[in-house]
Amino acid sequence: MIRFTDVTFAYSDSDQPTLRHVDLTIGEGEFCLVVGTTGSGKSTLLGAINGLVPHFTGGHLSGAVTIDGRSTRDHPPRELADLVGMVGQNPSATFVTDVVEDELAYAMENLGVTPTAMRRRVEDTLDLLGLHELRHRSLLTLSGGQQQRVAIGAVLTASPRVLVLDEPTSALDPAAAEEVLATLTRLVHDVGMTVVIAEHRLERVVPFADRVILVPGSGEDLIVGRPQEVMAESPVAPPIVELARLAGWEPIPLSVRDARRMAGPLRRRLAGLEAGLPASSLPGAMPEPLAAAERVSSAYGSVMALNRIDLGIRRGEVVAIMGRNGSGKSTLLGLLAGLRKPTKGRVKIDGQEPGDLPPRKLIKLVGLVPQDAAVLLYCSSVADECEAVDRESGLLPGTTASTLDRVLPGVPRHHHPRDLSEGQRLALALAVILAPAPPLVLLDEPTRGLDYPSKDRLVRLLRELAADGHGVVLATHDVELVARVADRAVVLAEGEVVSDGAAREVVCHSPVFAPQVAKVLAPETWLTVDEVRAALTASVR
Repeated sequence: MIRFTDVTFAYSDSDQPTLRHVDLTIGEGEFCLVVGTTGSGKSTLLGAINGLVPHFTGGHLSGAVTIDGRSTRDHPPRELADLVGMVGQNPSATFVTDVVEDELAYAMENLGVTPTAMRRRVEDTLDLLGLHELRHRSLLTLSGGQQQRVAIGAVLTASPRVLVLDEPTSALDPAAAEEVLATLTRLVHDVGMTVVIAEHRLERVVPFADRVILVPGSGEDLIVGRPQEVMAESPVAPPIVELARLAGWEPIPLSVRDARRMAGPLRRRLAGLEAGLPASSLPGAMPEPLAAAERVSSAYGSVMALNRIDLGIRRGEVVAIMGRNGSGKSTLLGLLAGLRKPTKGRVKIDGQEPGDLPPRKLIKLVGLVPQDAAVLLYCSSVADECEAVDRESGLLPGTTASTLDRVLPGVPRHHHPRDLSEGQRLALALAVILAPAPPLVLLDEPTRGLDYPSKDRLVRLLRELAADGHGVVLATHDVELVARVADRAVVLAEGEVVSDGAAREVVCHSPVFAPQVAKVLAPETWLTVDEVRAALTASVR
């Protein structure tokens, strides 16, 4: 179905090829997972499948890419639309209509599908992705995760034979992500669709994959094989694989069920040992209050996003806001950042209401990285962006660039922000907000597009901020991030707080929001591989 023959590709402004001498065949009805570090070339590989690379991106491509016999050299993306459907990292960038139902029908209208068939496919897709309650909603009122499902649905209605998805679960809550992946698996097994996914949250996707394609970066040869084979040696691996390496399990388990069957001896070794607290905790001292939402409500027209929320954030505290897509997480962050005023109640930061503060004073008090990081970036290069932040915030020259290197080293300084990968763009936006070190830091899905090493650096940075007395609030579906860095977890449902407490207690008692290690080692409350490693090392000593 998909064939790469001696494919080498280099971007116009690069001296080194991103892909080098790629020979790869993906068969009909195969589920392939593409993995690799941020900026390694995963999105480039995916873009070559439908001709976006090089027809849209520019650059030089040698060799041949064929899809069911059609060459991408001879057929631009529009002539492959009936064969290949693609969902990018930023779903809202692909929307062309205003309403969910219209967006689902748009591709079929361009392909000349009859009205009867169009109606049937729309209904099937609404049911398949659980979108029927959103059919008449404006796309602008949807959460990031809801937009992600609509983008996937808009591609599926065209009935492509190949489906290419770049970070499809990054904005989805754990339950919604499992539903989407189960749907894709049904399409593979029941319809024979070929699915190619690039994803950083491997813990979600690896169990579904038939093969894994590791893109090492720097133009090195791809590593292709069965998931267990590739994961055993891969530099990027989910927590369950890291735990297996620590415990010496063979073969490497890829699902919680298989890991639990092997974990009996490890659970016995850990019995009686204590799991540590997140490094950001400040024992012995009660942190000062920094921000509070008092009986806050907020609505989008007739849709109630938040309903009488009470929430306090203290200095030195990392708070994770969790919940299903559309539960009100991003709205809550917008209120704390002063981007919108509550319908009822009030928000205070350091005793002041953010909605009443002028922008220059507000940005010194609170910093927000939204889901779409690109809205923070307006300069023509990464270097200019960093220099502008230093200048406007009164920082020493090089401060923002240094912060960027702490989050993600190697981001090209001469590139335009829009030419960066999604993970690189997010890292730049994080640096822009974190460099001035505002007292309250708000991050909306901060690990979207980041690989595991990049998340490690982000965790260290957030711990440093908390240790310095900053309040940090994360709205996230990344349960592994919550396990590693959060002191407190708050779960929202339908705009209301349903759980608020120590992160360890909240996530370990949730079948949906528990991290992989907690599921494998339950009923004991271990959260991360690092905790297990530290406990075993201490017991030996």
